[in-house]
Amino acid sequence: MARRKSAFTRFATAASRATGRPATFVLAVSIVAVWAVTGPLFGFSDTWQLVINTGTTIITFLMVFLIQNTQNRDSEAMHVKMDELIRAMNGAHNALLDLEELDDKELDQARDRYRRLAERARSDIEKGGRDIGCNDDVEDDEAEARPRARPES
Repeated sequence: MARRKSAFTRFATAASRATGRPATFVLAVSIVAVWAVTGPLFGFSDTWQLVINTGTTIITFLMVFLIQNTQNRDSEAMHVKMDELIRAMNGAHNALLDLEELDDKELDQARDRYRRLAERARSDIEKGGRDIGCNDDVEDDEAEARPRARPES
């Protein structure tokens, strides 16, 4: 399972670690301080302002891609870990394994189902019940709660 990481992944990981350290923040503040102190030396010229504007724009532009790459990998790893927990738990719903692949409508339906389960669990607790091991078949419970037509004799 351990595969050699791509050069970009290794670079993005290293850059992410480096930029998240306090020393890197201190370095960035120091650069801005040096730039500010040199303002009078350069007469607060347009070139002086352009230096900080260009530098910060380039760094911000590149950091967006590094952050997104790191976040994508972290998110995917979290999904795999959660999928394994769902798969390994007795009684868990394996249909939840790939929720992130559903379209918005399907995801909303799944979320609504779990909201109804939560509402029912809170209601059960208020009545002195327990919030563990409850039947999670909301549709069956709703059907049971509806009045049934009596068969004609």
